[in-house]
This record gives sequence, C-alpha cells and structure tokens, in this order.
Amino acid sequence: MKTLPLLALPLLLTLGDASASTLRCEKGIISEGDRTSEVIAKCGKPNDRSFVGYASGGDLPVEEWVYGPRSGGMIYFLRFEGGRLKNIDSKRGN
Repeated sequence: MKTLPLLALPLLLTLGDASASTLRCEKGIISEGDRTSEVIAKCGKPNDRSFVGYASGGDLPVEEWVYGPRSGGMIYFLRFEGGRLKNIDSKRGN
C-alpha cells in the first residue's frame, strides 16, 4: 500500500472541509454565512425547522433545519445562528 506524501495531507484536509461548508441545492449552492432567505431561495423550505436555543451569550437565536432525504438517501442538517448559516452536517438516512 502506497502512502501519500506529507504535503498532500493538508490539501486533503482542506478538501474535506470545503465539502462540509457548502451544499448544492436545486437553484444554486449555499455556503456557510448565507442568510436564511438565501437558503430558502436556493433550497426551498426545509422538511423540519426547529428552534434550538441561543448562542454567543444568549443574544443569537439558533435554529436547525433539516433537508432530505435526497438522492443517495442523504439527510442534511443546517445550523443557523442569528439568521446566518453556521454549519452544514449530513448523514445517510435509513
């Protein structure tokens, strides 16, 4: 088994992070930092939308939106803080 050169490791880690910070939707790509209105315009309304609590000292509302399952059975979890997309997670549905 061949090993990757040490110089390739940071590149692979960066590529992994990039795929987790964007999501392709029917009408475009969303990225961390996008507003809720931008996400709805590109991805439509979520299957579920839950208020989670408050972040950053209690003054930023936190929501979690769920999309999917989509092609391949993937379910996407979008976390918003203060109306801005903070994180995109995914998992394979059942």
